[in-house]
Amino acid sequence: MGRSNNKKNRLGQKFIREVELKSDRKAGVLLPVSALNGDEGIGDFGDAAFEFVDILSEIGFEIWQILPLNPLGYGNSPYQPYSSFAGDEIYISLEKLKRINLIKSDIPKIPQDKKVDFIKVRAFKEKYLREAFKNFEPDDDYKQFIKNEFIYNYAVFMTFRKHNNFAVWNKWSDSMKNWVDDKSLDLTEFKDEINFKLFEQYIFYKQLGELRSYANAKKIEIMGDIPIYVGLDSQDVWQNKKCFLLNKNGNPKFIAGVPPDNFSKTGQRWGNPVYDWEYIQENDFQFWIDRIGYSSELYDILRLDHFRGFETYWKINSRNKTALKGVWVEAPAYDLFEKIIKFFPSLEFVAEDLGDLRQEVFDFRDYFDLKGMTIIQYSFDGRKMTKSKKSKENFDKKNMIVYTGTHDNMTMKSWYEALCPERQKYVMRVLKSEGCLEEKFEDKLTHYTLKHNADYAILPLQDIVGYGDEARINTPGTCNNINWTYKFTSMDELKAKKEFIRNLLKETNRI
Repeated sequence: MGRSNNKKNRLGQKFIREVELKSDRKAGVLLPVSALNGDEGIGDFGDAAFEFVDILSEIGFEIWQILPLNPLGYGNSPYQPYSSFAGDEIYISLEKLKRINLIKSDIPKIPQDKKVDFIKVRAFKEKYLREAFKNFEPDDDYKQFIKNEFIYNYAVFMTFRKHNNFAVWNKWSDSMKNWVDDKSLDLTEFKDEINFKLFEQYIFYKQLGELRSYANAKKIEIMGDIPIYVGLDSQDVWQNKKCFLLNKNGNPKFIAGVPPDNFSKTGQRWGNPVYDWEYIQENDFQFWIDRIGYSSELYDILRLDHFRGFETYWKINSRNKTALKGVWVEAPAYDLFEKIIKFFPSLEFVAEDLGDLRQEVFDFRDYFDLKGMTIIQYSFDGRKMTKSKKSKENFDKKNMIVYTGTHDNMTMKSWYEALCPERQKYVMRVLKSEGCLEEKFEDKLTHYTLKHNADYAILPLQDIVGYGDEARINTPGTCNNINWTYKFTSMDELKAKKEFIRNLLKETNRI
C-alpha cells in the first residue's frame, strides 16, 4: 500500500478538536529534573523537587518544563533513551524509600556540586535500590502495574543487555534478539534481575506520580518532552523492528539528522534509525499511539522535539560520516496527527519548530492549531541588527511559547557577552524602548520576555538568575562529559527574586 498524506485536501482548513483547549497567558520555568539541587548527587523526585514546585507556585509560575525522563542512553543524553516506555531509576529518591522503611541503612548525603557524575550517582543509587527491593513486599497495586506489556518488556530488555555486557541487541543470540516475537527463551535464570527492574519502574512511576499530583494541586502543569527518534540500542527498536529501516543484521540502512544550520556547518548526524513510515501507517500508527499514550500519563503538556521531522525528515545513508549528504523525505504528517489528536483530545501539544523550515511545516502546525516556539536570542538578526522578518512574525503571534533560550542554547548572559559592543548597544536600546529599565541584564531580559504577545513565556532558570556558559545544559552536535551535567546547588537566588518576578507576572498579565 502506498503512503497517503492527503495534504492538499487540508490546505486552508483547520482540524476540529473534540475538546477545546484553553490558552490563557501564563509563564513557566525550564529546568531538567537532573539539575535540581538534590542531595543524592543529582536532581530527583525528592524534597528538592517539591520545594521547587512551592517556589514556582509562590512566584506565580504555572508551567514547569522538564526534559525527557526516559532511561538515559549514549552520552547521558535524554534524547537517546533506552526506552520510550520506561523511566530512569536515577531520578528515584532514596530518602523517600527510607521514610517508608524500604531502606534500613543510613544514606550518606552527597555534597552539593554543580556537575552530575552520572556513573558515580548510578552506582550509589543502585546499591540502595537493591536493598529496597529485598525489603519490598508486592501488593495488589504492584501486581497490576507489572501486567503492563511495555514495562515488562523493558525489564526483559535491560536484563538481556546486562547479560550481554551491554552490547546492542542486534549482537545478541537469536533467542534474545527475537524474544518479543517468539517468547521461546526460558526466563527462569533471569527472574531476579527482571523483578528488580520491574520494582525500579514501579517506584519511578509512583514517585513521579506523587510529584505531578503535588504540582497540579499547586496549579502547576508539568510540560514534558518526547524525542521524535529513538536510539538503535533501545527497547523501542528491539520490540518493533519492522517500524524502522533496518538491514538483515539489524543495523540501520538510513539514519536521522539535520543538514547544516546555525549549530553545525556539516549538519548533525544523530545516528538514530529512521522510521519505515509506510509500515507504521499500514498499522494505523499504533507505534506512535503507544509512545504518545505513555507520555500522556506523565505530562500535562507535551513538547514534540524536532517537530519538522513529522512533516519532512533528513534521511542519511548510514555509510555517510556526516549529515551533509542526505535527502528530505515527506512523512504522513496529517494522517498521523489526526489519529493522535483523536486518541488524546485533551493533551496539549507544542511544536518545536525552530530552525530554517519550509512553509509546509508551519501550515502543518497551524492546521492542528499547535503552539510553536520562538527564541529571544533569534529575534535579533546579528547581521542587520534588526528583528528578522520571520522572528518579527513569530514575536507578534499569540499561539506561541516564547523562550529566552532552550536547553540547546547558550545562556542569555553568555550570548550577550559574546556580542560585539555595537550589537550589545543595539540590544540595550531595544530593551530600553520596551520599557525594560531594570539594573541587571537578566532582569531586563526576563521583563522583555514576559511582555511578549505569546500565550506562554518560559524561562530557563539559568537565565532568570543570570548564569553564564558554565551553566549551559547542552551544546548540540557534541558529545562530552559536560553536556547534561549542570546542577544547581541551591535555589536561594531564585527565592531572592520572588517578589520581583511576581510583580512582573502581574504587570504582564500572566497571573
